[in-house]
Amino acid sequence: MSVALAGLGITEMGKVFGSTPSDFAAEAIRLAVADAGLTFGDLDGLLLNPGVSHGALGIELAAALGLRDLSLLALMNGYGSSAGAMVQTAALAVDAGMADTVACVFADAPVEPGRNIGWAFSGLGASQPKGFGSLAATTGIPGVAGLYGFAARRHMAAYGTNEEHFAAVAVNQRDWATSNPYAQQRTPMTVEDHHNSRWIAEPFRLFDCGLVSNGGVAVIVTSAERAADLRQPPVHLWGWGQGHPGYPMERGSEFGLTSGAVQSSRAAYTMAGITSTDIDVAEIYDCFTFTVILSLEDYGFCAKGDGGPFAASGALGRGGSLPTNTGGGQLSSFYMWGMTPLSEGVIQVRGQGGQRQVGRHDIVLVSGNGGILDHHSTLVLGAHPRNSRG
Repeated sequence: MSVALAGLGITEMGKVFGSTPSDFAAEAIRLAVADAGLTFGDLDGLLLNPGVSHGALGIELAAALGLRDLSLLALMNGYGSSAGAMVQTAALAVDAGMADTVACVFADAPVEPGRNIGWAFSGLGASQPKGFGSLAATTGIPGVAGLYGFAARRHMAAYGTNEEHFAAVAVNQRDWATSNPYAQQRTPMTVEDHHNSRWIAEPFRLFDCGLVSNGGVAVIVTSAERAADLRQPPVHLWGWGQGHPGYPMERGSEFGLTSGAVQSSRAAYTMAGITSTDIDVAEIYDCFTFTVILSLEDYGFCAKGDGGPFAASGALGRGGSLPTNTGGGQLSSFYMWGMTPLSEGVIQVRGQGGQRQVGRHDIVLVSGNGGILDHHSTLVLGAHPRNSRG
């Protein structure tokens, strides 16, 4: 049995107050179900991914939505790799006959009025760190940005990656975002704007960092046969994979030099029967500009160490050889963990991107990255059934 994505729901994004993560999740699922031309009664599976608003989204949502007789219900969390992992799990369930129609949803509401946005991702929002876990805070490492900064610095030292390369990623993605009605940031950006933005954690400036957003995104997974009879063009699932490096924090670690995308892409490409040269559009997890550069290398779009020059070549932008993060990504559109690249991948495969729609969109790569490069998921989406390009 082949599997497809049949519905997509995206709530209002950004500094949206007054709704809980459960509220956002319920709305995203409602929108996705309606998008597919289904009803809640058609769902027999629900997979949920909570963000950093700990305990605010759980399997209790199924009862709140009035869902009955579910065959599949679970809370999943691989951080930014979760969206890909949820779709993979749903696809396996559909293929095995365990479930017929599964909703996968991510929702979060970390932005609070009057509170610094960085608080939510500092590691301090949920609980005060103790023991060795407090070392990062007490030595001045500013949360996630500082830890990714370590990875970026190693890559910079090894391969000459620099601020111009980071700026190229940010500027290209902002250009894509200007045509995305969902994007939080649609004002054009220049390289100078990037360089003049304030430091967050060297080597990252403000425009090197993903936005923090309140909202929710959901997709519906079902059989390709059923999807063909529903409201939207089916988005066929060609292949998938995961990679979890488990970096040892000691000499010999590849931390900052490579990621789980190597293992994850190898599995996804093999299942899909393609290579990196077959990809028309890439939707790459971009919590930081550096993450895009590293992923471009690990997905085989350029040689190891050439991610920066490849981004600076114009390849990622409009008319480039590899249109990448065509909705603006997490840097300029919205930050819904792995649902950000997945939602744009669905839009592009369907041909519904409007002014940002890429002409050739038969095969779209979607990546997810979680933790500090600890977890990775890959999806290969197709506009046509696997092994049949239009």
